[in-house]
Amino acid sequence: MIFTALLLLSSCGPKERVAVSQLDTPGHHTYTGLKLLEFEKYSDARREFKMATQLDANYSKAYAGMALVNISTGKLSAAADDLEKGLKTAQTGDEKLFVSVAAIRYQTAKKSDPGWLESVKRHFQEAVSIDAQYAPAYFFMGLACEEALDFDQAAGMFDKVLQLNAGHIEDASKQLKFIKSVQQANPTTEAGKRIALKEVLTRADAAMLLVEELKIKDLYHNYLPKPAEEQAKENEAANASMSDVEKVAKEMEKMEQFHSFMTLQEKESVKLLANDIALHPLKHYIDAILETGVHGLENDPKGNFRPDEILSRGEYAIVLEDILIKVTGEKDLAARYVNSKSLFPDVPIEMPYFNAIISVTSRGIMEAKNAKTGEFAPLKPLSGVEALRTIRKLKDDLKID
Repeated sequence: MIFTALLLLSSCGPKERVAVSQLDTPGHHTYTGLKLLEFEKYSDARREFKMATQLDANYSKAYAGMALVNISTGKLSAAADDLEKGLKTAQTGDEKLFVSVAAIRYQTAKKSDPGWLESVKRHFQEAVSIDAQYAPAYFFMGLACEEALDFDQAAGMFDKVLQLNAGHIEDASKQLKFIKSVQQANPTTEAGKRIALKEVLTRADAAMLLVEELKIKDLYHNYLPKPAEEQAKENEAANASMSDVEKVAKEMEKMEQFHSFMTLQEKESVKLLANDIALHPLKHYIDAILETGVHGLENDPKGNFRPDEILSRGEYAIVLEDILIKVTGEKDLAARYVNSKSLFPDVPIEMPYFNAIISVTSRGIMEAKNAKTGEFAPLKPLSGVEALRTIRKLKDDLKID
């Protein structure tokens, strides 16, 4: 009876298999799994980590590896379970370091949760208290700081990785270069900093960028003609001292501008809305852009804004050209370069973006995508950093803060 009871208890526990070769070890399977994870072969990596736990049910690194697979595939609930197992079974300093870094990556993936950054910092401190020279801890802490929009702190972490020279060198160098480009673009708002992290810019992102970083509603309010009633009050004192000829000239100029552009106030009364943005998180910004009537960011004929559609460099040039026309009053800019010679091998004169591209590049607001070939890449997407850089240059061109 005692023998039977022991047999039943053993059958209820985790079943560990016997190694079949010298390479069939928990460490080797985990090493292989991590390499497969780098190449985004998630199913294969998961299999290797599982084989490691079959050989040793208490091998913490394998559980942490499975957590990383689940993080990469968006299965955060499963990742939490695996990470908990990894934290419980970690015994050596090396294992605790590895699991702590996995925890940093997990908490960074949960950045929408309150307090995620504090959790990241706690796991980071745990890691460096074990080994202050552990490069992965600094690298992934740098990525967390980047996600938290603390670019200065992130740069410090990546710089530390380079000083240690013990792993993640190429990745840290790449991240430092990226952060320098963000700092040069100099985003002034939180929205602008978040856009800096975007690899490609959507139409909705462009709307947020123009509203937050360029302050386009205020810009148009200051530069576009105002309603007749408000304009009359503002000009009353000035008109009193003007000659009749000057008054007539001034009135004609005002009427010409008034009919050339629909004012912001008029557009607000029209309330241009899109059919496909009701539940979009950036709806507020899209509404604002539709109200300002920026050419290139209008609704399509069916009344859809297409907020998540990626904006090409050529389309973005049209947007910038339209802003230049409205703010500077240079109405001929829209056709100024129609008969000009193309400055780029991939921008033929018959391309619909041609005039806009020449307009913005001639002012140094945009530039060739490939400096070696001189190609503008009008159909390629625009990154967040590139978009921010153009806004800074546009401000410089218009001499606005």
